[in-house]
Amino acid sequence: MYQAGLVLEGGGMRGVYTAGLLDFFLDKGIEFSSVYGVSAGACTMCSYLAKQRERGYRLYADYLDNKHYCSVESLLTSGDLFNVKMCYDLIPNYLNPFDYETFNKYEGKAYAVVANIKTGRPEYIRIEDGHEGMTAVRASSSLPLVSRNVKIGNNLYLDGGIVDAIPLRKSILDGNRKNVVIMTKENGYVRKPASPQMLALLKVKYFKYPKVYELMKNRHIDYNATLEFMKRQEKNGQAFILRPETDCGVGRIEKDSKKLEALYKLGYEDGEKNYERLKAYLDD
Repeated sequence: MYQAGLVLEGGGMRGVYTAGLLDFFLDKGIEFSSVYGVSAGACTMCSYLAKQRERGYRLYADYLDNKHYCSVESLLTSGDLFNVKMCYDLIPNYLNPFDYETFNKYEGKAYAVVANIKTGRPEYIRIEDGHEGMTAVRASSSLPLVSRNVKIGNNLYLDGGIVDAIPLRKSILDGNRKNVVIMTKENGYVRKPASPQMLALLKVKYFKYPKVYELMKNRHIDYNATLEFMKRQEKNGQAFILRPETDCGVGRIEKDSKKLEALYKLGYEDGEKNYERLKAYLDD
């Protein structure tokens, strides 16, 4: 196990790229002492730490036609675009069983990044038990406007991507001098401001929690500043960045199985292509 951090960006179903890379890591026995998963990255992190090859990909690809997986009907009837019962009970416990035992044996530290909607601050919830930690993974993946708030303890949470989309700073602060960052956005990507229409909806829906509106309003500023920070850390050796070279053409909510398969394969191929450089970086 490398004494290094692994940082996994979200991005909805573009996370299938991350699944491909992590399957390559599994094939090569590459493990990290700390893993930080954000949104879709938190979901894919679980299958990786449970050492279940291809499970991360199957979660994206196998249920596209099931209205109980991800649909407007689910949003209207349950309040969640990604159906909670389907995604966090039926799939991990019955349809594609999650290996809780192997996950719980992970000797490093795994974190799901969440946004506290009252304080507007990120929280990094350590997951030591797969059963108990699934609520934190769900919170990390709960997109504003299309998900219910998730209660943990006395607090309410939403998607970690709105508050710390790429938690490289946190990994460095935790003492990780080397970090591998897997991004789902292509090289050269710059986040644009949220649309006025979206901001108006956010202001209405979260009028009791104005920090959500503020986070989304400033999200592009914070995200682009993080990209600049990453460039500096890459130059000084504290970050090794893996990401698609060009726009993959896969949407946050993608229903084209061929596109998902192609992006998964690209992730695996990028792992192969960068393996020698990555190994040299981690071994140095």
